[in-house]
Amino acid sequence: MLLRAVSGDPPLEAYVYLPRTLAPQARVIAVVHGISELPRQYLECFAPLAERHGAVLVAPHFSRPRFRDYQRLGRGGRGARADQALERLVEEVARETHARAGRVFLFGYSGGGQFVHRYVMAHPQRVAAAVVGSAGWYTFPDAERRYPRGIRTRGDLAGVRFEPDAFLRVPLLVTVGARDVERDASLRQSAALDREQGMNRVERAERWVGAMREAARQQGLPPAVALRRLEGVGHSFEDNVERGALAELAFEHFFA
Repeated sequence: MLLRAVSGDPPLEAYVYLPRTLAPQARVIAVVHGISELPRQYLECFAPLAERHGAVLVAPHFSRPRFRDYQRLGRGGRGARADQALERLVEEVARETHARAGRVFLFGYSGGGQFVHRYVMAHPQRVAAAVVGSAGWYTFPDAERRYPRGIRTRGDLAGVRFEPDAFLRVPLLVTVGARDVERDASLRQSAALDREQGMNRVERAERWVGAMREAARQQGLPPAVALRRLEGVGHSFEDNVERGALAELAFEHFFA
């Protein structure tokens, strides 16, 4: 396991795990932390499975205050662009390891789940598959609502154009603990958000998956997003991994 910094403005620190034997055309899997900022813990949970599959793991550290808006990719005036920093990281690691550079596999939990689903929607051509774990709230495929609640932009993300015909094709697995219904301090809350998306993470995951599947139907596409409720667990990342087999589910999705 290596700790490294990737050049840029600002630089991005990341943990990198290289298996003893790289698979031919090894995949790069990026795991994105929540607001607790524990990238090494995430990497350690996924390392045994990466070793088994010969995959390269990268765990960026979107530290505050450099990346204070990373869950929403880094809107203008709200910190550095987290999406662009991740791209630099993946490209550099792939170049040095000779891993597959074209499209990344993404996992994110809680605040990281926010980042991952928005990255998929903004850059679908760069993603092979993604897992969104227990996100607190979502960007809906609604062109009438302004980003980050919808996909209408007004210079919020320079160079990004949301294209449903592209992002609705990316294979997505959304997971949430069946007991993740507490309205804790880390859950974004407002009257409008509660009304539109639901009162807790379970309701919000259900509504977002439903909206994505309906948007695919309207585009004439087969749905590419699935929901998995993990029985007996709440919002604890450790419980989702140990009791909900979250890491195994993610790798099953990546290597299906």
